[in-house]
Amino acid sequence: MSATELDAAGVTDPALRDAYAQCRGLNAAHGRTYFLATRLLAPAQRPAIHALYGFARMADDVVDDPAADASPAAVAARLEEVRTRMRRGLAGTDPRELVAEGEPVVAALADTVARYGIDHRHLEDFMDSMAMDLTVTDYPTFDDLARYVHGSAAVIGLQVLPVLGTVVPREEAAPYAADLGVAFQVTNFLRDVGEDLDRGRVYLPRDELAAFGVDRDLLAHGRANGRTDPRVRRALAHLVARTRAVYRRAERGIALLHPVSRPCVRTAHVLYGGILDEIVAADYDVLARRVAVGSGRRAAVALPRLAHAVGTRWRHRVAGSAA
Repeated sequence: MSATELDAAGVTDPALRDAYAQCRGLNAAHGRTYFLATRLLAPAQRPAIHALYGFARMADDVVDDPAADASPAAVAARLEEVRTRMRRGLAGTDPRELVAEGEPVVAALADTVARYGIDHRHLEDFMDSMAMDLTVTDYPTFDDLARYVHGSAAVIGLQVLPVLGTVVPREEAAPYAADLGVAFQVTNFLRDVGEDLDRGRVYLPRDELAAFGVDRDLLAHGRANGRTDPRVRRALAHLVARTRAVYRRAERGIALLHPVSRPCVRTAHVLYGGILDEIVAADYDVLARRVAVGSGRRAAVALPRLAHAVGTRWRHRVAGSAA
């Protein structure tokens, strides 16, 4: 993370600056689309977004990438340790003390939450959903999935909203921020059907799949032989269309954000929505491979918005100087 970003964010303590830099590294390594969109934010906003991402990544990795010999009980205990450390940080433990104890991600998270007044409930809800991944392997309906998606996705939108800023009361923009988080998450579910099966999970609701003659066994068969059954393609086409509707609903909230934040969120909206385009272009073959938006398309979407973002920040600086 550049000194410019940390200076702009008012992060002066050397240990805390290093903690934020480690979070940035996690974002850059694991969240290519998300990281690219983050580059469109004002420098002062970026460290907070990296901290929120870094903590989410850390908790998610405990669940999805445990040690090969770790028992379910050991993974659950490890996740509870993360929650305990999170609560300690949110309770006001000096971030420098957390860094000294080897908790840089928690330190950056706690500093961000305090700076922006982020509701602790959003972090607790997130951890609840991570815990669900240890025991729940599928969901009968979208209503059953709703609790998980609230904690794993909707609250991410609610966490970042104070960082992005709004031109209306925050509670007015909150439902759209939550919807965008859900759209991103369901997009991941559709892209990662094969990988999730390998982990013993199916996030796509059973009743939605059953309407097209699809069940877990048919998905597992396709994963094993690298072929996607026509029934699976039809089910995925239905779910892609349903997810596009969530994107359209969430898009209405972009205009409610602070102008400086809009290019970032619009870019994320377009690029993540582009994953759905890639799924369609691949004829819904998500069992044998993982589709992704190519680097050329990412650049084509992001670069014009980068110019717009820079111009918007400049205009707001000028307006602030003149005020």
